[in-house]
Amino acid sequence: MSQKRSIFEEVGAEKAQVPPTPQAGGIDRARRGARGAIRVWLMVVFALVVAMILVGGLTRLTDSGLSITEWKPVTGALPPLSAADWQVEFDKYKQIPEYQLQNHQMTLAEFKSIYWWEWGHRQLGRVIGLVWAVGFLFFWLTKRIPVGWTGRLLGLGVLGGLQGAIGWWMVSSGLGGEMLDVASYRLATHLGLAFAILGLIAWYVFLLARPEAALMQARRGREAKLFSMSTGVMHLAFLQILLGALVAGIDAGRNYIDWPLMAGGFLPPEPLGLSPLWRNFFENDGLVQFMHRMAGYLLFIFGIVTWRRARKSGNRATRTAFDWMAALLFGQVVLGIVTVMNSAQWHIAITHQLGAVVLWVLILRARFLAQYPMAQSVRGAA
Repeated sequence: MSQKRSIFEEVGAEKAQVPPTPQAGGIDRARRGARGAIRVWLMVVFALVVAMILVGGLTRLTDSGLSITEWKPVTGALPPLSAADWQVEFDKYKQIPEYQLQNHQMTLAEFKSIYWWEWGHRQLGRVIGLVWAVGFLFFWLTKRIPVGWTGRLLGLGVLGGLQGAIGWWMVSSGLGGEMLDVASYRLATHLGLAFAILGLIAWYVFLLARPEAALMQARRGREAKLFSMSTGVMHLAFLQILLGALVAGIDAGRNYIDWPLMAGGFLPPEPLGLSPLWRNFFENDGLVQFMHRMAGYLLFIFGIVTWRRARKSGNRATRTAFDWMAALLFGQVVLGIVTVMNSAQWHIAITHQLGAVVLWVLILRARFLAQYPMAQSVRGAA
């Protein structure tokens, strides 16, 4: 009940009532954390992982991956510092089949050139681990990690450590027996995990770009069919990446350089010529390249079908994301054909690998916007 006024009190003398300041919702207050700073940190890690993939590709294309024959995660950070140290490393390399069967004419100067590629590749891996560890510990100790994100960010570090172990597992396959290169299926495992890590980082960066409440609101407008189809595109793209690694592992891209046929036919000669049968799917250069071609066609067709479905979306940002995906998908197919017809020259092959990284991120971006559409005005929808 209002208080009684004095008959001598002026009406305008009462204190104006100030409306209360709006407060953020409970979800935002509890979960905001240092979303922007963590996002920047993850983008730095993302850029380093992309560099790692490209350097790894160049290491493979220059046949440098077996130049360091030991795994020393800590002491291996120091390169040879004297002539005697270089000779020790060169003598170790002389003990493996690659030198004995293929590079027995190599000089110490030539050895140094391939050694620096592999050393740089491993050093970049150490830098990534350090950047992740420093960032994670800082945000964790200062309690700036949003609720629900500690496990996700810690998981990236665990996967990074696993990647280092798989890298050595891959290299060790080429240090004995009669192997001149690493096992192609181990190379595919190594590259596949790198793209999985890259995809997780990209997804986390997308999520952190918006507040938690905005994501919950956006999810109400998700396009389930489009999200499902883009998930299929993502899986096909990942399969194609693995097949590309098999091609690189046995240098299958340097043979059968005609297109659209292979050695004048639809199938390469003797696609099942190795015994036992399963070896053909990993070691037969004709069959491996054929599988890579066929998977590329399938990915392109399904990607275009998904893009056509996305053109019906009422959200402009979603349509644009799928437009970019389709454009680069077409470009990547053309670049793949050019790579094969030029016998996988290193500068074309590494551009093709970079194209795979960009396409992978664009597919994930389109899929993300199908799940979490951007808010837009009615005019924007029109």
